[in-house]
Amino acid sequence: MRLDKYLKVSRIIKRRTVANEACDAGRVSANGRPVKVSYDVKVGDKLTLSLGGGTLNIEVLEVAEHMGKDLASGMYKVIE
Repeated sequence: MRLDKYLKVSRIIKRRTVANEACDAGRVSANGRPVKVSYDVKVGDKLTLSLGGGTLNIEVLEVAEHMGKDLASGMYKVIE
């Protein structure tokens, strides 16, 4: 699944266009290297997002095309 779509479906970022802009600005990295929106997200990937003055580190647990609002947070685990 494309990175921008994953960020939207998992509800980490509310809109896909905002996810595109974050990736284009270099604020998203996967496994320690900056990635583009076309990056193919896989289970086990570690994503780092620099948004809103803070940094969010997550590990991808599940990749699904559609996910309900209540289950979306189960697609990833926040790493401290």
